[in-house]
Amino acid sequence: MISAQTWADAQRLWDFQQMGHEPRPCSVAIGLGSHDLGVADATVDLYRRGMVPLIVFTGATSRTTRERMPRGEAEHYRERAIELGVPEHAILVEPNARNTGENIRFSRALLEERHVPVSSVLLVSKPYEERRAYATACKLWPDVEWVSASVPMKLRGYVDSIGDARLVIDMLVGSLQRLLVYPAQGFMIAQDVPADVIRAYERLVSNGFTSRLAGEGAGSASPRGGA
Repeated sequence: MISAQTWADAQRLWDFQQMGHEPRPCSVAIGLGSHDLGVADATVDLYRRGMVPLIVFTGATSRTTRERMPRGEAEHYRERAIELGVPEHAILVEPNARNTGENIRFSRALLEERHVPVSSVLLVSKPYEERRAYATACKLWPDVEWVSASVPMKLRGYVDSIGDARLVIDMLVGSLQRLLVYPAQGFMIAQDVPADVIRAYERLVSNGFTSRLAGEGAGSASPRGGA
């Protein structure tokens, strides 16, 4: 059973990850590969609304996707988009990235190789990774404008769609931890993290939601600013 306090703490992390950007027309959409086909669906919706003329799906496989997406995350996303009516010529596939930094770097290289001019990007991710993805993209490709997007869902609805509350909370904790420690390592821009978010994160870590933490001593990571 997941306690009321744990749900409240998870909700605080979920809310903080939402960037609150309003989708607008951009040069391209980049859909970040994961276990969640909802990212592909959200990207297709933006394409249908005329927000972008071109989609890049990026991602190889990970421990959570190697069985359910054996052909690679980006390829499964492409297949899903074609099923939903996106023409093949409007989709590029980047099949090698294994983390968010590689998603951005490899997608940029693919677009440059195809001579696609890019001044702005709709960055489509899972709802609980909007801020992490945005901070990474701004660090690695700072000369374009980034607009974050995801499936508009509430935490409980998202958990129901995934079918594994512990997995979702573990991933929320992992995403927040990376926002805390990765800026000092040069992987993303720094974000001010409010103190109540830090407290919620620390409670979740102490309660064992640690399977997606990176490195040693992750639970005691210090925030940058925030009040």
